[in-house]
Amino acid sequence: MELIQILKALSDESRLRILNILRNGPLCVCEIEAILEISQSNASRHLSKLTNANLVNYYKEAKFIYYKLDHETLKQYSFIQNILDNELDKDKKLKYDYEILKAYKNANLSCDTVSQVKDVILEITK
Repeated sequence: MELIQILKALSDESRLRILNILRNGPLCVCEIEAILEISQSNASRHLSKLTNANLVNYYKEAKFIYYKLDHETLKQYSFIQNILDNELDKDKKLKYDYEILKAYKNANLSCDTVSQVKDVILEITK
């Protein structure tokens, strides 16, 4: 049953986009929303499905909830790690998301300054 949940979770573009940016390490929900330009409710819904499939887990730090890849599941189902490492960069939209993430990290933004992500996105799209 777990494998079916995993495959269902992987079949959605928004969830793949989330997994794609989590490859680089934990992110707060507000960072995921800003980087992917999705609503809080949309992000939460997809993160819930990824959590239920054991693809991500989370921890709370102060007032923020951070999500990260569940490395135990990635070890158990090595094909997922293969997809993350070798396939996601082939998709234009996922590659763009990753570029925004890198620019976000390079700008030293955080949850407290996440509203500035739009400025980072504008710089990339110039």
